[in-house]
Amino acid sequence: MNEITTFWAEWLRPSAGLPTVQWSLLLAVASLVGYLLRRYSGLPKVVGYSLVGTFAGLAGFNGALWPLQGIGLFLLELGMSIVLFEAGSRIPLRWFRHNPMVLVQSVAESALTYYAVYWTLHALLDVPTGVASPLALVALAASPAVLGRVVADTRAAGPVTDRALVLATLSSLYALALGSARAELLNRPQITLMDTIYPVAVVLGVSVVVGALLALALRLALRVMSPASENTAMLLIALVAAGTAVAAHLGGSAPLAALLGGMLLKQLNPRPWAWPRQLGSASSLLTMLMFVLVSTVAAQADWTGPVAGTVAALILVRVAAKAVGVGLGNIGSGASWRQALWVSGAMSPMSSIALLIASQFVAASPSLGPQIAQVALPAILLMEMLGAVVATVAIYRAGESSRPWTPQPLAAGDTPP
Repeated sequence: MNEITTFWAEWLRPSAGLPTVQWSLLLAVASLVGYLLRRYSGLPKVVGYSLVGTFAGLAGFNGALWPLQGIGLFLLELGMSIVLFEAGSRIPLRWFRHNPMVLVQSVAESALTYYAVYWTLHALLDVPTGVASPLALVALAASPAVLGRVVADTRAAGPVTDRALVLATLSSLYALALGSARAELLNRPQITLMDTIYPVAVVLGVSVVVGALLALALRLALRVMSPASENTAMLLIALVAAGTAVAAHLGGSAPLAALLGGMLLKQLNPRPWAWPRQLGSASSLLTMLMFVLVSTVAAQADWTGPVAGTVAALILVRVAAKAVGVGLGNIGSGASWRQALWVSGAMSPMSSIALLIASQFVAASPSLGPQIAQVALPAILLMEMLGAVVATVAIYRAGESSRPWTPQPLAAGDTPP
């Protein structure tokens, strides 16, 4: 592409630039591959998106800078914010009052995941504390975005699907708050209790304020606007984009603010409301861009043999810890042990939230950042694809999908998947 640019330099005119062309073509290919993969194999489309991004990253595509910054960082945060706002708006807090064991289950699996990964990396593999702790926080985050796409592709509904989405969303809340705060402390040699609490309070405080303002603005809008209107969709995207920029600028977490805003809106506007069809299309495009961006960046990691064992250990311990944590918290939660197993499987994907947290650590510490990235990036890439497959299998095994595993090729007059 650079050679072509040099050859045609005399005739080129200023425009949006070749990176825009490259990203547009990359997204077009990702859309096609995701569709064909879903149609002919039954695998979720996100696997196709990730494969395209992986090939682009391995081929040397340099359209995404690492650590994330500028427009790439904003687009990733915007995509996550929209996904988490939707996820938060589907969580009624009254459910936790009637079934508090769901919160216990969430805390149990998150805490066990963190400490199990940290202990394995630090005690067994001799990974330094300054690297093991951030990697444990990266492993803590599940991916509501990947799980949401799997649920949409399989048309799943039921107790396993609902609980997996709630637990994945709550684990994202913990990871975003603790990860953003931990990044601020990464280079401090001595950390007191107040040093630890203060960054968490700042991240949570700013995110809560921005999320509350976002929820109040949308609540007022819904009083006079129809939820099905395209203007409501445009207003929602614009407000989430503004909240994303403001939260990041003030020291909070943009995705966390959107998640809290969605949860608060659910309490202010408890009646069920469907997302506008127009918002669904825009959200799907941003989500696809997010998956391609994550895999493109993660594929550019330094894939070496010595790191492979650490990556494998992190993934295996993370999967086992989530299964055990969900199982321990399952007592009295109203779900069977079989359902708890499929819930833990559905929570296995890692994606954009883990990448954002890893990027914050790399940006915060030039010395420890590369060591964190060389383990985190391969793990994120593998679990974005393998996690989506595991989540698909879990949903089908739970019997909550209304679509067969392998759709037949389209015949004349059939509706595409």
